[in-house]
Amino acid sequence: MSAVPGWCFVAAMAALPLVLPDLYLLSVLTSAGIFIIGAISLNLLLGYTGQLSLGHAAFFGLGAYASALASLGFDIGIGFGLRLTLPPQPVWIGFLAAIAVAGGFGWLLGRLAFRVRGAYFVIITICFAQVLRMVALNWVELTQGPMALIGLSPFSLWLPGQGVVELYAKNQTYWLVLGVAVLCFLVVRQIVHSRVGRALVALRENETLARSVGIRVTHYLVIATVVSAGIAGAAGSLFAHNVRIVDPDVFLFIYTVTMVIMVITGGKGTLWGPVVGGLIFGLLPDLLRGAAPPEAQWIAYGVAMILLVMFLPRGIVPAIAALMPARRPGRGATASPVSQEAP
Repeated sequence: MSAVPGWCFVAAMAALPLVLPDLYLLSVLTSAGIFIIGAISLNLLLGYTGQLSLGHAAFFGLGAYASALASLGFDIGIGFGLRLTLPPQPVWIGFLAAIAVAGGFGWLLGRLAFRVRGAYFVIITICFAQVLRMVALNWVELTQGPMALIGLSPFSLWLPGQGVVELYAKNQTYWLVLGVAVLCFLVVRQIVHSRVGRALVALRENETLARSVGIRVTHYLVIATVVSAGIAGAAGSLFAHNVRIVDPDVFLFIYTVTMVIMVITGGKGTLWGPVVGGLIFGLLPDLLRGAAPPEAQWIAYGVAMILLVMFLPRGIVPAIAALMPARRPGRGATASPVSQEAP
């Protein structure tokens, strides 16, 4: 999708709260937008490096807890009679802490896990998420365990003439999530269209050949993991301050599955795939809620996903791109596999 239709789509989404009186649907769109950000982060790994991470909810949960703990503050013992204390911080400091903490753990996981490939890498990522869930469940002094961290403040912005305004309203939260989603999309787009992106695609297509021409495999994979984890941490922070509560269930496997579904059905390895897949499978359950009983809703959800995978195995966005007339590169220009967005 070119820049003009893309910005038109963003403008249409930004204008939606002005013409949509249904606050519930706006809340659903906000939740879908948070998971679209998570799917965008996962697509950088799954789509552009070919590495399937089934523990991506770990970074999502780390972002949620880091942001919540920074905004609430904490006072815990760290042994030898010492205590670690952090007074409550502004929510935006918590948001930055979420990105930093998730990105730091992404660097650590990348340095360790990318020594293996295939099923071994998948197992490591799953175990990583489960270990973090058990830590959150049992480190009661810090995380409150199953009692959860509650009373989180919403995000706030400084507005001219109004000072600091807390974003309580549904439309304000929606615009915040949309703005973060656009920023994350542009960050991933910049990476994909850079030398780093070309290296990642080369690793995905033929790692042995990439090594033979001097591409540092682990170096570029770690870069992708750190950026992916940081964006997932940002999504986790938005999630925490949107629902105003964080418990160990934020590490559940279902959140990773949701992101994987969005990426695969939309089109992995394309910039717009997670957005399209996220909108469809983020809104479908709620659109079916008033039209069918609960059992039929999940059956329809599963059937829709199976049909998409069967008839559009590369995803919705590549299928649409295949129907459009091919654009010829300008005189003297050469088309690169990265710039085409679909592998």
